Amino acid sequence: MSVFDFRFRPRLVDSLKTYRASDLPADISAGITVGVVALPLAMAFGIASGVKPEQGIITAIIAGFLISALGGSRVQIGGPAGAFVALLYAIVERYGLANLLIATFMAGILMFGMGALKLGNLVRFVPVAIIVGFTNGIAVVIALQQIKDFLGLSIERMPSNSLSQIATLAQSLHSINWTALVIGLATLAIVIVWPKAYQDMPRGWRRWVARAPGTLGALVLCTLAVKLGGLQVETIGSRFGGIPQSLPAFALPAFDWQTAQNLVAPTLAIALLGAIESLLCARMADGMIDDRHDPNQELMAQGIANFIVPFFGGIAATGTIARTVTNVRTGARSPIAGIVHAFTLLAIVLLAAPLAYDIPLATLAGILLFVAWNMGEWRAFPHLRQYSNNYRIIMVGTFALTVVFDLTVAVEVGLVLASLFFIVRVASVTRIERLVLPATPTPGPRIEAWRLFGSLFFGSVHRLEPLLDPERPRTDVLLLDLHQLINLDTTGLDSLQTLHRTLLRRGERLVIVGANEQPLSLMRRSGFAVALGDSGLFESMEAALATLASQAQSAAPGQDSLTRFESGPS
Repeated sequence: MSVFDFRFRPRLVDSLKTYRASDLPADISAGITVGVVALPLAMAFGIASGVKPEQGIITAIIAGFLISALGGSRVQIGGPAGAFVALLYAIVERYGLANLLIATFMAGILMFGMGALKLGNLVRFVPVAIIVGFTNGIAVVIALQQIKDFLGLSIERMPSNSLSQIATLAQSLHSINWTALVIGLATLAIVIVWPKAYQDMPRGWRRWVARAPGTLGALVLCTLAVKLGGLQVETIGSRFGGIPQSLPAFALPAFDWQTAQNLVAPTLAIALLGAIESLLCARMADGMIDDRHDPNQELMAQGIANFIVPFFGGIAATGTIARTVTNVRTGARSPIAGIVHAFTLLAIVLLAAPLAYDIPLATLAGILLFVAWNMGEWRAFPHLRQYSNNYRIIMVGTFALTVVFDLTVAVEVGLVLASLFFIVRVASVTRIERLVLPATPTPGPRIEAWRLFGSLFFGSVHRLEPLLDPERPRTDVLLLDLHQLINLDTTGLDSLQTLHRTLLRRGERLVIVGANEQPLSLMRRSGFAVALGDSGLFESMEAALATLASQAQSAAPGQDSLTRFESGPS
């Protein structure tokens, strides 16, 4: 199928064809639950990304609706994600909020184009070592950014660089707000203990409490403590003035091509990270519901969402693992659950926004510290000894670069290292060995036979050097068996052509046998097969030897054995 066979078919369309009346209550229940779970996370991710909390909620509402309505997964929930926090914060610090919106807008176009060109499956080629490395690195960066609010430190603005953040935190430890620290610790305790706290409750109560997430419980209880106790800690109201009780109006971000040209790297980073995160989340959801998502449709939906949300002040969005898992576990049947989740958040904003004024920032920091701990695959570090040095270097290198520099540099370097290690590994399994042929009657050609194994490409063409050695004893025919060669690239082809020309100058002849489909196709398309001639390319060793013997017997008596075998056009 051509990449230009455009197809746009949201999963919602197929789901509605088999939708039953009994599915609607399940979707509504799951959607409301996920909406409640998403509320504190959306605010926390917005603040951690360097923007206002309402921008995180706006992203969850608009992007969440579009990703569910237009996506390629039945149950994926979209919105602001922890994976974006470090990247977006760095973009805001370096380029400003307006340019973050422009980069998100352009990333949406790029993601839609990736889906339209059917490039969704290419994301699966990102090595696991890189994914584990940057995921753990992002978790560390998120945790570092939350220490300020968790401890209530008096820091006007946190730098974007992790090393600078550590230095700034160390210099400000004398300003700890002990009330904020107690609230942050209480938040962590509630979130951790909550899943076990309702086990001894009456069955009716346990059912409803179990549906409420620990993050919401911590948010409500700590907000009440601040409100009723008059605790002196920083809140959403004191820093941001609260949350507007309405959606923002549609507005065009200031755009000019000069600015856009400076945002190429941030745009690519948002698009790549959004694609990786959303498709990984969708694959995980497939395993939970025994389904298969459409990666190209999912990328197009992600692109549309990221294209539209900046016009309402929203930030980058992608598939979110925690909310998707909650959606599945609470019984979601179709994308309608994700749509209900978006409307639930909208209803909360319209009806209860003023209540957010007293939410302590230490509580949101505690929630994000919990999220950071859960998103990291920390067991990967003690298990490193089970893997190769290549895996260790890629994973640890990506992790360190994510923490010290940024995600873009980490992924770029990780991909380069992975590619180099792959080239070395493939080149190491490519080899050439001498063959011993059965005795041939005389007079006959002097034949030297070799067999190539593996892949002849730019990283392994040096394997042909023994055949080009000027000190190699002269023969009449150099026979090269390629039936164990699975791949040939243009550099490998050029090496074969060089070998062919060198042998002709020496009065020798190259014969190739057993070429597989891919190498043979390249040799034919390049004209090399014509240069070898009909007597230089054979399907099998037996056919080649038989033809060479027949040519020797039919050669004119007394003719020099070096010239009696025609090589075909050169």
